[in-house]
Amino acid sequence: MSKFIINKNQQTNGDHEVHNLTTGCSFMPQTQNRIDLGEHTHCSGAISLAKRNWPKARINGCYYCCNSCHTS
Repeated sequence: MSKFIINKNQQTNGDHEVHNLTTGCSFMPQTQNRIDLGEHTHCSGAISLAKRNWPKARINGCYYCCNSCHTS
């Protein structure tokens, strides 16, 4: 199981990116800009939770640490 977070701030394309806190990457948001999504076996679980919590937001996986969930 890995721990996931979502960036409070939108990217320039409007996406809020989900990051894998367990594996990490160099594009992690600053601590104050992270919202905890809990532990999931795959990034798709974290994406689903984020979409349920923020149905109007554009949610996307980070290209670097959640590549299998990256769509744009």
